[in-house]
Amino acid sequence: MPTRRHFLAASAAVPAALAQTSPNDKIRLALIGAGGMGSGDANTAISTGLAELVAVADIYDGRLTRAKEIWGSHIQTTRDYRELLAKKDIDAVIIGTPDHWHARIAIDAMNAGKDVYCEKPMVQKVADGHTVIDTAAKTNRIIQVGSQRVSSIIYDKARELLAAGTIGELNLVEAWWDRNSALGAWQYSVPPDASPANVDWDRFLGSAPKRGFEPVRLFRWRNYQDYGTGVAGDLFVHLFSGLHYITGSQGPNRVFATGGLRYWKDGRDVPDVMMGVYDYPKFNLALRVNFVNGAGETSGFRFVGSEGIMTVGGTVSISKINRENEPGYTIGTFPRRVQEEFLKDYRSKYPGKPATADGMLSQPEDTYRAPRGYSDHYDHHRNFLQAVRSRKPVTEDALFGLRAAGPALLSNRSYFEKKTFVWDAAKCEVKG
Repeated sequence: MPTRRHFLAASAAVPAALAQTSPNDKIRLALIGAGGMGSGDANTAISTGLAELVAVADIYDGRLTRAKEIWGSHIQTTRDYRELLAKKDIDAVIIGTPDHWHARIAIDAMNAGKDVYCEKPMVQKVADGHTVIDTAAKTNRIIQVGSQRVSSIIYDKARELLAAGTIGELNLVEAWWDRNSALGAWQYSVPPDASPANVDWDRFLGSAPKRGFEPVRLFRWRNYQDYGTGVAGDLFVHLFSGLHYITGSQGPNRVFATGGLRYWKDGRDVPDVMMGVYDYPKFNLALRVNFVNGAGETSGFRFVGSEGIMTVGGTVSISKINRENEPGYTIGTFPRRVQEEFLKDYRSKYPGKPATADGMLSQPEDTYRAPRGYSDHYDHHRNFLQAVRSRKPVTEDALFGLRAAGPALLSNRSYFEKKTFVWDAAKCEVKG
């Protein structure tokens, strides 16, 4: 019978057990970018009991109004994030802006003495990643990148099992993240009151090319190369982060990606189907994101080893076929007499083994699952906030963040330029 094992309940995120700080000893947070992900990050950070939200910056006035509705009228709000960085009583910031603002705000925040939780991908351009790393080192600030699964006990178990040789020698990894809905494909709602009067359009554009007011580009910014990083920066980077954590890898040494805009032809200039192939020093990786998957949303990994396969998603499952040192045989085309002689000799060499043509034995599957109600988002924010207090390293620092973002950003370049790139994972730079 298959065995079924569970993680220890003590590993679960239980807010009551972790809220050990007194109300007047909480980390004071500012949220910069109060969209869906930023607001979710703020709520998760608050739920740990380790932090309180005291200020919000956003370039749409409606979100500043909503911030006070959600978190209280005492919340300071502003369009200009620099006003929050100037406040001495703010300890750390959460950055939930469009991708093209991540590096600039993270650097400004660390130079202002603030610790940083920055949504993934850490940067829109590889070169900016090195500046973020250097700034973190120079200022001695904590920065955690928001690929929350690297703090997951599910991924931690997968890392443990792989390191223990449970599936033998790893040779191939397949990873995917598919969706089949308008919201999954970033067709987010555009507020009907959005206008030049209540949106700071120039501040939104920032370093992006100048253009007239077009609210769909703000509220669906992931659809455009000027502000986002497409499916690679949104979802490939999650898969790279998880892969690097589980395997201990620094990154691939060769990158190639392809795909197309197959369904969501709504004015976006990024693909809705993307596939990538990557060479790592000891294994190969295949990634896929499909926003036209009729089966709905699904994501996961298959780690293929010489002795089994480990599947990682909501659970970790191990499946094996044990060869038992038999070579197997192919005798179906031999005369019956020759087959009988062959089998007699074969059984003398492998006594007590089942007479199967491939010499393999199926093995029971082990499944590991997290406790009910477990949240890796919670653990990732708790990890960050505990580091803010202890000054100990976080799970996903700036170097880790760039090693995940780098090959994702190169995947975009490969797709648009129709080229294969060689990547130096140790130095985080393109070679040649």
